[in-house]
Amino acid sequence: MKKLMVACLLIALLIAGCSSAQTETSTEGYKIGVLLSDAGLGDESFNDSAFKGLEKARDELGILFDYKEAPDGNYEEKLQELVEEKYDIIIGLGFSVQEALEKTAKQFPEQQFVLIDGQSDVNNIISITFKEQEGSFLVGMVAAMTSKTGKIGFIGGADAPVIHHFENGFIEGARYVNPNIEIMSDYAGTFDDTQAGAAIADKYIQNQVDFIYHAAGFTGFGAIKKAEEMGIYAAGVDIDQFYIAEKTVVTSMLKNVDHAVFQLAKTLVEEGKLTEKSLALGLAEQGVGLADIRVITLTSEQQAAIEKAREAIVSGSIKVSAEKRDSQ
Repeated sequence: MKKLMVACLLIALLIAGCSSAQTETSTEGYKIGVLLSDAGLGDESFNDSAFKGLEKARDELGILFDYKEAPDGNYEEKLQELVEEKYDIIIGLGFSVQEALEKTAKQFPEQQFVLIDGQSDVNNIISITFKEQEGSFLVGMVAAMTSKTGKIGFIGGADAPVIHHFENGFIEGARYVNPNIEIMSDYAGTFDDTQAGAAIADKYIQNQVDFIYHAAGFTGFGAIKKAEEMGIYAAGVDIDQFYIAEKTVVTSMLKNVDHAVFQLAKTLVEEGKLTEKSLALGLAEQGVGLADIRVITLTSEQQAAIEKAREAIVSGSIKVSAEKRDSQ
């Protein structure tokens, strides 16, 4: 399935390349280079969202772009290639590329880099992070409202700080609705193994979990499909993943990487450079959000409670912790 989607995306990119080449002959467009995170294109979430933002920047702003994948973890080599190809900015996607990005940035201090999903102190790196805990809080509320067994589960791709944001927000949101709800939590150690995601989901289901939320990239795809197979509910992540399992995916925590990438490109075009050193995007900044709720029907009171919580998070009267905590 993933190979088919990657093939489709590559075909789209080839078509885009032809369009970009035509643009380049008529104007000197700004150029953006991107190093994708581990799972690459076709991950159904993080990378695909960034790619969507680049396509929009190409179509609406005339941006030229290209990307690199490093499935073997050879990030520095791919970043060096992007530097040699002379892009106006080079984006590194995901916390896993941070070390290589910082090393490369120090070697090329005149090159502008952007790190998405990490915080860097290197002078020529702009850091963009998301308040995943805020959007995940709302998913946790939906899970607690939906669960019949009083048991829900979280699956993380890697045991890393950014994934803890998803987990903790989910826990706090669920307990905001039901302080006694039981929450199982586990990490697959990978973002690219559907079988690992399915195995954790199966373990949860055997323990009467009836709602699963993942922050695990393509690994989470396996968890969602297992939930569909076993007739329980799930929530997607990063993009609206409803189409993966239309009888199972109740909602998704939207991590609007596409919006962030497009705004970077827009600033580059309008101002000729990027000046912000770091950005943290939450509900207030439209960096995260909640996809449409489908499959189930919430009561008007439940819908009002979710909206009230969203407003409280934006105003600051509800503060969602990003710190990792005991899920039991």
